Amino acid sequence: MIDAIEKFFLETVGREWCVFFCSMIPIIELRGAIPLGAALGLHWLPCLAISILGNMLPVPFILLFINAIIQAMKKTKHLAKFANWLEAKAEKNRERILKFGFFGLILFVGTPLPGTGAWTGSLAGSVLRIPFWRSLLATFLGVLMAGGIMTVISYAIKSVIPA
Repeated sequence: MIDAIEKFFLETVGREWCVFFCSMIPIIELRGAIPLGAALGLHWLPCLAISILGNMLPVPFILLFINAIIQAMKKTKHLAKFANWLEAKAEKNRERILKFGFFGLILFVGTPLPGTGAWTGSLAGSVLRIPFWRSLLATFLGVLMAGGIMTVISYAIKSVIPA
């Protein structure tokens, strides 16, 4: 089944678009897209650029609309629990982010670990009321940092492990 899915995506949209779409997915983001691109045989530079673009595409929308979406979700019976979970996730990182301010958000987004990244960083920036342009820049710099780390790791591993 995995082979069928892989074949469908690679033949339908191609390697670059697979990496682009993968980098847009919450939790996976470019932390998964860059190793995917390396495994698919993309050169590191286009892989990094595509991953950064895909990872950053949702960020302005998250920053602009997530608070309104969360508030609307809280008014519905079935989505209120999820909205509260989203807010709690952002609040959980409050101290780590606010301790270092702008650089805290960069480090939070730039650390390539599960639960960090552009989606969570944007959510935190919005819920913590960090101004839009400041959050956008911090998230972008964090994505660059995480992208650089993941590129070095992914392509170093690829050079050691034969195809």
